[in-house]
Amino acid sequence: MDGEALAGARKRVLAGGAERYHAANAEKGKLFARERIALLVDEGSFVEDGLFANSLADGLPADGVITGAARIDGRDVCVMANDSTVKAGSWGARTVEKIIRIIERAYQTGVPMVYLVDSAGARITDQVDLFPGRRGAGKIFHTQVKASGSIPQVCALFGPSAAGGAYIPAFCDVVAMVEGNASMYLGSDRMVEMVTGEKTTLEAMGGARVHCTESGVGHFLCKTEREALDVVRTYLSYLPSNWTAKPPAAAAANPAKVDLAGLVPVSERQAFDMRRYVKGLVDENSYFEIWALWARELTVGFARLNGEVIGVIGNNSMFKGGVLFVDSADKASRFVQLCDAFNVPLLFLTDVPGFMVGTAVEKQGIIRHGAKMITAISEATVPKICVVVRKAYGAGLYAMAGPGFDPDATIALPTAKIAVMGAEAAVNAVYAKKIAAIEDPEERATFVAERRAEYERDIDIMRLASELVVDAVVEPGDLRAELVRRFAAAQGRDRSFSRRRHGVNPV
Repeated sequence: MDGEALAGARKRVLAGGAERYHAANAEKGKLFARERIALLVDEGSFVEDGLFANSLADGLPADGVITGAARIDGRDVCVMANDSTVKAGSWGARTVEKIIRIIERAYQTGVPMVYLVDSAGARITDQVDLFPGRRGAGKIFHTQVKASGSIPQVCALFGPSAAGGAYIPAFCDVVAMVEGNASMYLGSDRMVEMVTGEKTTLEAMGGARVHCTESGVGHFLCKTEREALDVVRTYLSYLPSNWTAKPPAAAAANPAKVDLAGLVPVSERQAFDMRRYVKGLVDENSYFEIWALWARELTVGFARLNGEVIGVIGNNSMFKGGVLFVDSADKASRFVQLCDAFNVPLLFLTDVPGFMVGTAVEKQGIIRHGAKMITAISEATVPKICVVVRKAYGAGLYAMAGPGFDPDATIALPTAKIAVMGAEAAVNAVYAKKIAAIEDPEERATFVAERRAEYERDIDIMRLASELVVDAVVEPGDLRAELVRRFAAAQGRDRSFSRRRHGVNPV
């Protein structure tokens, strides 16, 4: 092949699929896969592999997937992007091989792996070539699992991620989904109706909003593709390139102006937004919330404290009173594991009544989900600091890295209460029969008030400090400086946990 012919072949491959498919995508507000890569990576940094994959076949430029190495904000990454103008981004045998190879390269070189997904799944006509073999589609997921926790893996989902292909986003650390176009599902709406008789739509069953608010498979609900690409870039800015490195530091900044003392109501029955509390502690504009729309009784995300990256987990009483449910326990477990994998210290901001009780949550497995959360926190060996902002009751104290879970410090604010349960519930539990036997309303009220006062004295935070349950009692205005000093002191902590291969975790 001479130079002119090679240039022509290259031009045809770079153009992707037929013009009508580009036009159809444009009508939906979708960018061409190569445009997405150009918007995400540093200009001129992308080096492509397998450009001529399946080049002898008709109408399959690059076999529908673009893979290669690049830089994002000066840092090396590996990228794969489905080209939905080529047979709807579906997979053939070379597609699968290219995806496997680029994940292997990211893992072997210790750089983040970015997935730009927009695929209808496997080509049924090619199933023998791509599905069952040792280098078949299953190897993609095996390789993702091998890389998990070794390198960051982040997915932006711009269109469908169908059938087995839905597991690519599922195995990533986080998934940004574009509302209106992105979807994940194991079976299409037609298949669902055929198998179960249910009539549904892709949006109702596996649309972006469903996964970002109900299932928890999606982490960021984005309005545009550019917003999703910004999420990828921002997410990576908080993490090291691989598990052996420290998160990248930045210039320190002052926190936003928030009256931390005035933000927390005296009454436990009155809610406040823990996200505002976080923003009053960390460097201004640094809180990057993950899963903002799912299990909102718990807020999790990355932030910077005096320029250093930390992971934040906080109970948010604005939603369900801050009580821990099945989903919020899973949310915490996954985020703790993410931070521990990539050397991100953890800050727990505690205002928790405990885990939810009742028939519904017991049937959902609240005990095993709670055990999963407590296991993740126990196994995390990064620096951990627990701050009791207002209350830490029952197993909620354990789940928020309380004193028994090897935190580097347990700090209490003057508003803090630590107990098996709150005063009202405790008095009712212990004295229910005696209270019921008191006929005079005033006498009954006096008796209850006296018992509550006794209970409050028993759990007084200064008493707990004197018993070394908490390591310090700190005013809200001094908390940030205290945290900066304590995280700095904890940097050299031992990262070993247990003599074993791995635990048998609750599922």
